[in-house]
This record gives sequence, C-alpha cells and structure tokens, in this order.
Amino acid sequence: MHSDREKFSRFARIVITMQSMSETRRYQPILLSIYQQYLEDTDPVDFVRAVSKRYVQGTLERLVLGGDSVVRRAAVLALGYLGDFRVNHTVGRAMQDQDRTVRILAEKACRCVWNRAGDEGQRRELADIVRLNATKQYQESIQRSSRLLADAPWFAEVWYQRGHAWFQLKELKQSIHDWHQALELNPYHFVAADAMGDACLLLGKPGAALDAFRRAVRLNPDLERVKDKIARLSGQIEGE
Repeated sequence: MHSDREKFSRFARIVITMQSMSETRRYQPILLSIYQQYLEDTDPVDFVRAVSKRYVQGTLERLVLGGDSVVRRAAVLALGYLGDFRVNHTVGRAMQDQDRTVRILAEKACRCVWNRAGDEGQRRELADIVRLNATKQYQESIQRSSRLLADAPWFAEVWYQRGHAWFQLKELKQSIHDWHQALELNPYHFVAADAMGDACLLLGKPGAALDAFRRAVRLNPDLERVKDKIARLSGQIEGE
C-alpha cells in the first residue's frame, strides 16, 4: 500500500499541474483569441479594430520578442497593420525568426512600415512617388523624390524609390548611391541590398554584387531567388 506521504506527493503533483494549466490559460494574451478569430473570418478590418482597442505598438513589440510562435505571428501581423516606422527594428529582426510564418509576416510588415515614416504630407508624397515609378514616369519620380529628400533626408524609403528610378534610367552609380543611403538609414532594407547587387553586376563589379546579395540574405534568409544569384556568382568568381 502507498504511504500517506506518497499519496500526498501524488496529489500535490496533480494539483500543481492543474494549476499551471489553468494559469497558462488565464494569462494567454487576448491577442491570441483575436488572431484565431481573424484566421476563421479573414476580416482585417475587424482584426485591426479589435487589436487597436486593446494594444499599443510597444506591447505588440514585446509580444513579438517574447511570445510563443502563434502569439508572435499575431503580433507581427498586427504591427504590419498598425505599426509606424518605430517598429522597424522589431519586425526587421523578426524576419530571422525560427518560425517560417513569422518570417513571412515580418517581411510583409517591413514593407508596410517603411512607408510610414514622416508626417502625413510626406507619406502622401511618397505614395505619389511610388505610383510614378509604377507607371514608369521616372524623371518626375526623381524630381519629386529630390524635393522630398531636401525636406526629409532621413526618409529611407524615398532614397530607395529614387534609386529605383535612377536604375530604370540606366544611371547605375546614382542608383547605388541612393540605395546605400537607404540602407544607412534603414539597415533592414533587404530590397535595397538586393537591388544594389544587381546594379553592381551591371557595372562589372561581381565582388561588390556578391557582398550586396549576401547582405540581403542576412537580413531576410528566405530570399531564395537571391540565394540562387549568390550560388551562381560564387561559382563564376571561383572559376575565374
């Protein structure tokens, strides 16, 4: 027969286990239930409304850094919708998260928050510049980017957009200069690093191109297309 001490020990273990499970449920962030609802109805408006009522972006950043994988997914998704450029470091680091879904959401969040620096007027001007590049009006894009940069030289995404316009006009040195500026101001701008590699290749600088491509992959390890460039370029350099 079991002694009273053994019975009590078994009972205590059961109680502690049940209490731990109860506390886990009790302290699960509300964000998790909001995220689960979003996965069911895929309504971003309701998701944003529910999150913004209960969370500020500083709290969401802490959840990205300290939550389990599902909580991190929810927090990164929320920052992609609600965060401004101040969360760039958090979502930039999340591109290297061990969870692939977190990494995918973080990449999308980065692309969103990069456009959210500056005041409302500066953001509207950036949106117009993006549209000019999309419609291949590169000269006007350069002119308006230059005017905006005169007022907001810290706006990394404007440097990137002007670099893109220079590149399309085959002005490769100017494009590299602008993308370098974008990376100085936003060290998570993997798009600028990848583009800079392409420009360096066209200038006949394979070593500099390889460095730029590797930088892009360090920032965003899921860039399979860039990894292919690195493999091909490394083989070419080694074969010379």
